[in-house]
Amino acid sequence: MIDDRELYKLLQIDEPRKVLEEVHHILSLMSADTELAPLNAAFTVITDLYEGKYPGYRSCNTEYHDLRHTTDTFLAMARLLHGAVLDGDDFSHRFIIIGLIAAIFHDAGYIQESGDTEGTGAKFTPTHVQRSMRFFEQYGRETGMAVEEIAAGKDMIYCTDLWVDISEIELSSGIAEQMGKILAVADLWAQMADRVYLEKLLFLYQELKECYPPLFKSHVDLIRKTVEFYGVVDGRLTYIWEKVNRLAALHFKSRYDIAENLYQCSMEKHKEYLKQIVRLPDDELMKSLRRNGVVEKISQEAPVGN
Repeated sequence: MIDDRELYKLLQIDEPRKVLEEVHHILSLMSADTELAPLNAAFTVITDLYEGKYPGYRSCNTEYHDLRHTTDTFLAMARLLHGAVLDGDDFSHRFIIIGLIAAIFHDAGYIQESGDTEGTGAKFTPTHVQRSMRFFEQYGRETGMAVEEIAAGKDMIYCTDLWVDISEIELSSGIAEQMGKILAVADLWAQMADRVYLEKLLFLYQELKECYPPLFKSHVDLIRKTVEFYGVVDGRLTYIWEKVNRLAALHFKSRYDIAENLYQCSMEKHKEYLKQIVRLPDDELMKSLRRNGVVEKISQEAPVGN
């Protein structure tokens, strides 16, 4: 299996503009006629929103659901849509753009309004999907999207709700369902294939503690229970797993001549490492999370066992 680092050698993903440029390139592989202006405008809005430059909103203060996660999801969505086109799906250029804008705004609901100074955006975890859908709807109206485009974009964002069974909800169209399923996968892959995924779970604990205090006993408790979460994800993706795995491999083969799903390679590496470290005592487990100085940052803010 390809080294998990391969996915992160492809692109400087911590620079939003580099991600946007790559998405432009992916779109050019699908069609030379795609109108990029609406996508660029939405991308500017989301970067301004997360950086505290968008009128009426504070900057992002959730370190797990941050701008990097949003741009990672945006990129994963573009890659999967490219794979879908290669696989024969007949998505219109316009709805590809709508799907990408939905990816851009899928977590906008974590951002607090400027007058809201209580806690962090993590308190919106139970309602962030609905808030994101409202943000998309408002943006769509302001930018002249058609009613059916707004409905489809909202449906796609709704599909990212981890606790919603997509097979049981009524969506506005078949295209919304198809793209919604792809966005749901892109959202999960963007998180779980991140090279710092296991470390960033410590940030996720802090977010969940703010809105679901009894859910986990400590940072370490969340890490240990993440092994079970892989089962939840596997169950959620069963209905579409074979297809999206194929779509990702088609994209990476076309774009980089790598005939594998690099997201899956990375996720499997994380899973195997996690299975090893959960056998360790708490302090040794924490020492095993070495990337990006996350443990050190968390330790300065609060004891990792709390």
